[in-house]
Formats: sequence, C-alpha cells, structure tokens
Amino acid sequence: MSECNIVLAGVGGQGTILAAEILGVAAVKDCLNVRVSEIHGMAQRGGAVTSSVRIGEHVLASTILEGEADIILGFEPLETLRSLRYASEKTLVIMSNERIPPTELAVKKMAYPGIEEIVKKIHRFTEKLIIVETERLAEEAGSILTRNIVLIGALTATDKLPVRTESVISSIQELVPTKQVEMNIKAFKLGYEYVKKKA
Repeated sequence: MSECNIVLAGVGGQGTILAAEILGVAAVKDCLNVRVSEIHGMAQRGGAVTSSVRIGEHVLASTILEGEADIILGFEPLETLRSLRYASEKTLVIMSNERIPPTELAVKKMAYPGIEEIVKKIHRFTEKLIIVETERLAEEAGSILTRNIVLIGALTATDKLPVRTESVISSIQELVPTKQVEMNIKAFKLGYEYVKKKA
C-alpha cells in the first residue's frame, strides 16, 4: 500500500472526531504510519466538522490536498457535498442518508436538497458511492449515538481500508466508554454486514 487518504465530514455531535481517532489507533496497531487531524470546524452540535486520516509509509503532513482523497466518509449528506473538493474519479464516497439541516439553510430560507440531487452531484466526481442507513442501523444497535461506528463498519467492509478488521474492533473497544462497548461493536457489525450484503 502506498497511501490511503480519508476525509471524514459531518456536523458536531455525530462523532466524526472519535471515528478519525479509531481509524488512527487501528493503523498504529497494525504498525502503519498515520497522521490524523481535524481540518476545521466547530465540534459543537450543528457546526461542520471535517477530519482527515492519512495512512502510508511516506505520509508526513496530516492535511489532504484537493482531489487527493481515496475515501470520503460522509456523516451527513450536505457536509459530504461540501467535502467533494477532495474527491476525484478514484474516490470512494461512503455516505450516511441521515439529514441534519444546517442552521444557515433556515436563516437563508433555503430548502434542503433531495437525496437524488445530492447523489447526482457526487456522481459528477465519482461513480463509487455507497449510501448507508446509519440512523436505522444505529438504533438497531441500541443508540443513535453509534451512527459513527456504523459508518466505520461500512468502511471496514470495503477493501479500501489498509487496516485489519480486528485492529478496528480493538480500537473501538479501547476508545468508547466500557458500558457502551457491546452496543458499539454491534453497530460496527451492522454497518459491516450492510455493505457486504450490497457488494
């Protein structure tokens, strides 16, 4: 593997930063060189949050250049659209279908675009798109708060992540509160199986 660049885009309160941390720790467990950063954004609820994870032997900087993402993990459809500047035709987009309208839409009295419109825009950049029913799967796991782990499971099920599944699971066990480990592992498995069934 030469390099794997992952952009995680969502809004505050969705667990994007924890998800980036899990991927980073999993890469370390596999003795891979990794850089994790929060590109910008407010971690407060509702603010845009973008993190990046870069895995590869020669990765020194943590930021990903435009058009250089191998994977975009979109926690929210509009935020996924906003992060498309990192995409090219080689990029795999894994996107949650859970819509959290940003406050500026209400302020500007603008309508939230339909999912078809969002999909069309993504396809201008890349044909590789997986839409995940994160909300439904997270609730099935026991809590809406596990939606970030559902997406991590979905990502791990693709062959794009250069990290072993065991390492990802072990990172989840380490980083989430003990009481919530079982529920989060269930969320991971549901996300994983969701993508495997679609493949």
